Amino acid sequence: MKIVIVGAGIGGLATALSLGAAGFDDVTVVERSRQLRPLGVGINLLPHAVRELTELGLADAISSIGTAPGRLSYFNRFGQPVWSEPRGLEAGYHWPQLSVHRGEFQLLLADEVRRRFGADAIRLGWRATGVEHGVATSDGVRERARFADAAGDELVLDADVVVGADGIHSALRAQAHPGEGAPPWNRLVLWRGTALAPTYLDGRTMIMAGDAEQKFVAYPLVAPGAHDGLTRVNFIAERRAPEGMAETADWNHAVDPAPIVELFADWTFDWLDVPAVIAAADEILEYPMVDREPLERWTVGRTTLLGDAAHALYPNGSNGASQAILDARSLAFHLATAADVDAALAAYEDDRRPVTTRLSGMTRQLGPERVMQLAYERAPQGFADVHDVIPETELREIADAYKVAAGFHPDLLNERSSLTPPVRA
Repeated sequence: MKIVIVGAGIGGLATALSLGAAGFDDVTVVERSRQLRPLGVGINLLPHAVRELTELGLADAISSIGTAPGRLSYFNRFGQPVWSEPRGLEAGYHWPQLSVHRGEFQLLLADEVRRRFGADAIRLGWRATGVEHGVATSDGVRERARFADAAGDELVLDADVVVGADGIHSALRAQAHPGEGAPPWNRLVLWRGTALAPTYLDGRTMIMAGDAEQKFVAYPLVAPGAHDGLTRVNFIAERRAPEGMAETADWNHAVDPAPIVELFADWTFDWLDVPAVIAAADEILEYPMVDREPLERWTVGRTTLLGDAAHALYPNGSNGASQAILDARSLAFHLATAADVDAALAAYEDDRRPVTTRLSGMTRQLGPERVMQLAYERAPQGFADVHDVIPETELREIADAYKVAAGFHPDLLNERSSLTPPVRA
């Protein structure tokens, strides 16, 4: 079976590795960028994704480029604690949660794809222009994927299955769903960066502070003690856009930290100096918070979507990359075990589309971060004890409901069956 994957991001590369582990040998990844570089900032790989990466044999390699947070804590904008819970192994999972640099993780996956399938398995510099479905060829009825390079040359690949893992601006999604337009913006602006900052709390805690209008997130990217009293942290500063900022602003570019420092000037907690962290950033990149509307179908012919191309989510819950990895594993499992390709693609979509549709709705309602918004709504000037305004049972219900919906509640994850199929001959 010949499989073409469009996009060499985390979802596309994880798909290639999942297919290889399931016994598929004829896999090609096509990427529009002319070079894969360690771009971006940090991401969290939640335990359900780490389980899949472990079963692919990658746990040690990924652990070597990141660190395992042991706790997630929420605070209001005054630095007062709202909710805190253990994470990873400390929470009873059989697998850790891992914080890694996105670019380094992507390159690690790319190296593994080349090792598994050969140096030419990833073809760079080719932009997808479309797919023809059900083309009669000498090898039977196949999908025909077309690509163009910067010089205008064309690449044509016939395949039994085409996977669109080409991100939130997916060309294959646009072909299947014309007229959808740009991803809708909710008028929140995100500023992402990394910085060396004084180690806060226990050095292994991911923190979120604020509410739906303004928020700050930080988590370590290295183990405690790596920098003698300092820790390399990833951070996200977020605020509702001011009136007059156009939706067509020039996103995804480096910005001056000074105005962002000013926005968070009062956020100096006794355990973390937020404006100082922002000011210490190596570089700050500006993004809009966007997602995509859930689709009624992902598959046309024998071409299907995966990751952000299928279900771009708001980052509330730190779950986007993890869900793409689950997509990859599910697709490979069903292609290896279903009676035929059509049945496999239908089973994959039945498995993953309802889950991600529900998650889309939950992330638009802030997901597990809803606990911070409740604290703001019920005590906008702060509180002596959060349980005076939000019962612990309500906080726990919010946290647990999101874990169940996203597939990583420890009781469910530890017991569910593996997505590793019997290896094909």
